[in-house]
Amino acid sequence: MTTRRNFIKGAAVAAPAAAFAAPAIAQSKIKWRMQTYAGAALAEHVIKPAIDSFNKIAGDEMEIELYFADQIVPTGELFRAMQKGTIDAVQSDDDSMASPTEVTVFGGYFPFASRYSLDVPVLFNQYGLNEIWDAEYSKVGVKHISAGAWDPCHFATKDPINSLADLKGKRVFTFPTAGRFLSQFGVVPVTLPWEDIEVAVQTGELDGIAWSGITEDYTVGWADVTNYFLTNNISGAWAGSFFANMDRYNELPAHLQELLKVCMDQSHYYRQWWYWGGEANLRVNGTKMKLTSIPDEEWATVEAAAFKFWDEIAAESETKAKVVNIFKQYNADMQKAGRPYRYG
Repeated sequence: MTTRRNFIKGAAVAAPAAAFAAPAIAQSKIKWRMQTYAGAALAEHVIKPAIDSFNKIAGDEMEIELYFADQIVPTGELFRAMQKGTIDAVQSDDDSMASPTEVTVFGGYFPFASRYSLDVPVLFNQYGLNEIWDAEYSKVGVKHISAGAWDPCHFATKDPINSLADLKGKRVFTFPTAGRFLSQFGVVPVTLPWEDIEVAVQTGELDGIAWSGITEDYTVGWADVTNYFLTNNISGAWAGSFFANMDRYNELPAHLQELLKVCMDQSHYYRQWWYWGGEANLRVNGTKMKLTSIPDEEWATVEAAAFKFWDEIAAESETKAKVVNIFKQYNADMQKAGRPYRYG
């Protein structure tokens, strides 16, 4: 005889256990906002491919929304905005984003610290700069994810530069530390929003740019408004990094932290070949800019001034002295190693 009680009992046995399990709670997608120092045309190479890869792999778990130079905040306010959590992550050099650390002066183009782009990752990964950067940024609530190299620092100008005397009085868009160094040679450093540079050269507000190599000059349009490219450079590679708000970074599961690092490393690799090949190709095949050079003997005085500048910076703090000593040791090692690490 089937009773109501037996019927309910039988139905319960027959029903799959999953039917009575608590419904799964859908995880909401993590969303970050990242701002780069680069304008849209440059960002297509220096950051967008890496972010596109990250978003594709992260799928429904996480998405990074990429913003270009000055879109959310001016570049000089990037650090504070990230520290406060207004934005979650940044791609920049320390110098441009005005980070309040002892290593800020070394970001961007620290004069003659590197000769080639590979010098930068070796300095960070094999000579101890990673540990110093990590410690400095941890003090101020920011995660230093990784550092890499960009292009060398050359002058792109409206008038030809064939001697140091030709630099005197030239109003040049450049990085804070590079400007501080170059001012002793009569250069007048000018700070403007990145997107305004092309027009400023056209209108005569600027005489030139010392912010990049020739690849960027062509990519972002500066080769269209300048006539000459100086083959001498004050640095073989820009040093820049990826940073994140520490709290937001720590909230990420370990596998997404690892994915961030992998994609940032891929970005560093992309730039290695894009800049290295681009610099040579455009010097040889570019048609928009005429190459000029300052004689080696005269340029040697600029190098000598750079090493004096290093000592001035080293005297400012113990941490700065530590970084400068690493630069000195590294460059001495490279000189002793000889070709192809150093020539002459």
